[in-house]
Amino acid sequence: MLLVLCVDLDDDLGRKTETSTPVVGRDAVEDAAVALATVDPEDSDVNVLFEGVHLYDDLVGEERVEVAAVTGVEGSDVQANRAVGTEVDEVLAGLQTGEEVRTVIVTDGAQDESVLPVIRSRAKIDGVRRVVVRQAQDLESMYYTIKQVLNDPETRGTILVPLGVLLLIYPLAVLASFLGLPGAVLGLSSGALGLYALFRGLGLADTVDDLVERARDSLYTGRVTLITYVVAAALLVIGGVEGVDRLTDYRAATDGALPVTTVVAALVNGAATWFAAAGLTSSVGQITDEYLHDGFKWQYLNAPFYVLAIAAVLYALSGFFLRTVSLPTLAAVLTVGTLMSVLSTLAFAVIEDRGTWAK
Repeated sequence: MLLVLCVDLDDDLGRKTETSTPVVGRDAVEDAAVALATVDPEDSDVNVLFEGVHLYDDLVGEERVEVAAVTGVEGSDVQANRAVGTEVDEVLAGLQTGEEVRTVIVTDGAQDESVLPVIRSRAKIDGVRRVVVRQAQDLESMYYTIKQVLNDPETRGTILVPLGVLLLIYPLAVLASFLGLPGAVLGLSSGALGLYALFRGLGLADTVDDLVERARDSLYTGRVTLITYVVAAALLVIGGVEGVDRLTDYRAATDGALPVTTVVAALVNGAATWFAAAGLTSSVGQITDEYLHDGFKWQYLNAPFYVLAIAAVLYALSGFFLRTVSLPTLAAVLTVGTLMSVLSTLAFAVIEDRGTWAK
């Protein structure tokens, strides 16, 4: 038995027409194609569905044939592939045939064809038909292509942002010359392109969107961490400045170049207390939010003790290299820091266990 399988990986059919999938049968697939074409005539999945009906009509007289349309989900390719696999299983279970089922896959591009291994694990694939709409190579075709590129958010961001930065170089150069800063244009432009390239190359779009969503949720739900993180960031900046000031003081008091250990020790020694304050602020805010939202665990209280222990050790160790802390003092701080972290861990673990047994 041959199964003509139309694949819509991003579920345009379900999202735009609210059609339940999988769609099985010639008439049902044709009706789905008409519904999608009515809602969005420019969607390439319309041609996929009609091509599936066309293949069915060509092959129905030669052997036993069935046609079906399966969809994934919008967004994640992994989730989309899993959804397609689930719908293929449903289609195969509903065929009710003892014959070996072979498939012909109909897609509109390489992206949908990423699901081929998922389908191949369930049924033999006889062929893949990629539907490409024929267009006249004239001005109208070029206009349509450009319009489609501009309407696609991913392509628009990939092409237009670097092009926009390049086009801004000349007006920025004119402005910089007027302000007497001609050397800043190339640096700013290359920096903007470099940041954009890293942003796209590392795939940080979803991460940034997630951070923005979490910040918005924190603002609307009144989470304390939103304030404590801002305060912690300010303390980190102050700590960095204090570390640089401490290093500057040592350079002013020393003739010649400082060794690397002294440079690092001065930076750490000046910033340690401020970094500790930032860590305490953020951890207290997180603990408060967990308590207010019924997610509190006693082990969360380890964080402030760990922050204090680490800050004390770093401060004493950097002071030892700067010759402001003696070796016995360093040993005492290391011992106290270790004991503080170990005892806090044990204490809160015991309290957590007792609370669990009490419940």
